[in-house]
Amino acid sequence: MDEAAKSRASLQESLSSRTVAVAKTAGFCFGVERAVDRVYEQIRAVKEGAAKGPIYTYGPIIHNEQVVSDLEKKGVRVIDTEEDLKRLPKGQGTVIIRSHGVSRHIYEILKERGVAVADATCPFVKKIHRIVDEHAAAGEAVVIIGSPAHPEVEGIRGWGNEYTTVIENEAEAEKYEVAEGKKLCVVSQTTFNYNKFQDLVEKILKKGYDSSVLNTICNATQERQVEAARIASQVDAMIVIGGRHSSNTQKLYEICLKECKDTFYIQTLGDLDPDSVSSVRSVGITAGASTPKKIIEEVHTRMAEQSFAELLKEEEESTKPIRTGEIVTGQVIEVSKDEIILSIAGNKSEGIITRDEYSNDNNVDLTTKVQIGEEMEAKVIKLNDGVGMVSLSYKRMAADRGNKRLEEAFENQEVLTSKVTQVLDGGLSVEVEGARVFIPASLVSDTYEKDLSKYAGQDIQFVITEFNPKRRRIIGDRKQLLAAEKAKLKEELFARIQPGDKVEGTVKNVTDFGAFIDLGGADGLLHISEMSWGRVENPKKVFKSGDKVTVLIKDIQGEKIALSLKFPEANPWAQAAEKYAAGNVVSGRVARMTDFGAFVELEPGVDALLHVSQISREHIEKPSDVLKIGQEIEAKVVDFNEDDHKISLSVKALLAAPQNEDVADVDIDSYSK
Repeated sequence: MDEAAKSRASLQESLSSRTVAVAKTAGFCFGVERAVDRVYEQIRAVKEGAAKGPIYTYGPIIHNEQVVSDLEKKGVRVIDTEEDLKRLPKGQGTVIIRSHGVSRHIYEILKERGVAVADATCPFVKKIHRIVDEHAAAGEAVVIIGSPAHPEVEGIRGWGNEYTTVIENEAEAEKYEVAEGKKLCVVSQTTFNYNKFQDLVEKILKKGYDSSVLNTICNATQERQVEAARIASQVDAMIVIGGRHSSNTQKLYEICLKECKDTFYIQTLGDLDPDSVSSVRSVGITAGASTPKKIIEEVHTRMAEQSFAELLKEEEESTKPIRTGEIVTGQVIEVSKDEIILSIAGNKSEGIITRDEYSNDNNVDLTTKVQIGEEMEAKVIKLNDGVGMVSLSYKRMAADRGNKRLEEAFENQEVLTSKVTQVLDGGLSVEVEGARVFIPASLVSDTYEKDLSKYAGQDIQFVITEFNPKRRRIIGDRKQLLAAEKAKLKEELFARIQPGDKVEGTVKNVTDFGAFIDLGGADGLLHISEMSWGRVENPKKVFKSGDKVTVLIKDIQGEKIALSLKFPEANPWAQAAEKYAAGNVVSGRVARMTDFGAFVELEPGVDALLHVSQISREHIEKPSDVLKIGQEIEAKVVDFNEDDHKISLSVKALLAAPQNEDVADVDIDSYSK
């Protein structure tokens, strides 16, 4: 085989020269996936006889024609209007509410028709409904930042009052005025552009209203937009996949178009003109929240293909002169402990990387870092080192790329992950692609940490908050990520819990008055009085940090969560009327004593009074003269007050009584525990 044939054969083996970047956040979000799954579950239930049809969705379950078409083939009917809802046969079928949610009066219509309802409203949208409902009920004005025609916004508005307004642009924000004497609450459509939301809020707040602003943009939406912008800024062409009526996809397209002029909006692979991207070397792909994974994969597969003819042409045109400062690719043809020799691709030249231009480690053995035949990149620092070779630097290339990478991350507020290379007195040092980032101790955690040594060698996440390589100031911040994550978990927690729920948590801290339980987003207080139906003297003897517990949500007041271990099914007073009826003989343990009597624990949570006059037929000055704490006694119930949870006992009644002597009655309500 001649050299040309060998070259072509080698070339044919590397057909994947085009780079294709697919956004990790592309495709179904949690809410949409949950809604679609709900429909398919209902279809299966009807098919298996576990539920009765027909199945309806109020509006298309998703802004994707392919999915909607598939559901229609399976018998799912779309109801588009309230009038159609009102005409549904009473008591027949199931209506599935999509992730966008609906107005309050839609639920009322469904209830009136007597149909089954499968509510697939996104939890984050549900939370906005609750916020708007509460503030509107308090008589406040409500502003919804979003698109007024979007079904999610229509649904949110349906939980407001006559002072509820939708604002979509700057002109509307400028004109808006709050009714005199009204407080203002501002929320957002979950898929609205975060930066635009901030701009509109700023214009409203400048007017000086008594306002509360709640950023209700879904975190997934924000992450999707940030990632799409980052990828679009790095590729030759950008493809955005999603339904034409999908609001979040339209916003993705607008964001990507600002970063990459060759941005294409398609619904399926069939909408893409292959010629429009045939010559590009790098392609980015993202997709709206309503785009199925299958469509994304089809586009990805097509973009990863490149013809042999195209690659051959590129190979033939690849020979070009090199310049100082540019990055070149070469194949390692020789390596020693202190030198690497490269054959520079596309050029007849050879280059050399010395040890000090490879690493700052003067003792590094280069034979342990690269192998002959391996490809690597380096920066040209001199065209002729004096013996006809090109001087190259690997570490300078890495530093340049690292700085560029950090600059991009800084501009996009991208979350980076890197290993801690050094623990310093004032913070941590991490390395990103050869560039160093300093994270001050105050920005390492959202709580004070005196000893940072535990982070040595650990991978940590952070964002760049200051980028000034000329002054060697590249500052990272881990603290805000931890705070944001906690805020997200907190938001999700409050969206799903309500009084009466049983939840699992972890004991975080124990005090004399109770224990704080980490519920995974927020802490709840388990007061000492709620730890048991019985008496708990010292919480620290019952719980320790790290214990796993199942607790009852007793009450939620704002951000305060009250917890309890007094589960209703374990209430000892539920059966007390029968067990401790007057005349029953019972046994118990002396729990505490006063001068007028002893309190006897019959079971945890049920105490009874043994009055000093009922201890013996002989006169007793005080109970402690004849009884001890912890002593087991047997007595007769002489009074039972269920309403006040009071029981009166008598030991005297069990003793042989002189003839004609009666047991004295005791008014236990006149004594205090």
